[in-house]
Formats: sequence, structure tokens, C-alpha cells
Amino acid sequence: MVVACPLCGKKNEWKGNPFRPFCSERCKMVDLGAWAGEEYRIPGDRADDEEGETIPDTRAVPPRPADPAA
Repeated sequence: MVVACPLCGKKNEWKGNPFRPFCSERCKMVDLGAWAGEEYRIPGDRADDEEGETIPDTRAVPPRPADPAA
């Protein structure tokens, strides 16, 4: 099956293409960079954390040992 690269439109064979749906590693990385740079957005309601609410840090922090010199 021949498909068009979603970034540049170049036609390539789907089967055996390690970069699918893209035609090349370059197109794949350009697309990834666009996502990382927030050039793409998925429509929907904003999440609570984006509206200014603070989300508590629930990671466990080990207690510091007592200072024997004190």
C-alpha cells in the first residue's frame, strides 16, 4: 500500500517503512518537534492544573537524619 507522508506529502510504501506514517526520520522528527513546541493542540476543555490550581507534590521525600553534632 502506498501512502502520503502527513508532513510533506511524499508517497511511500507503508510496509517495511520504519518511519511510518512519515516518509523519513526527518519528517518524523519535525512532527515531534511541532508537538513539543505546542504547535499542535487537541481540542477540548482545559485541565484543572492549567487553570491555575496547584497540584500537590505527592512524591515521598525521605526524612533527613538527625545531626549528631547538634
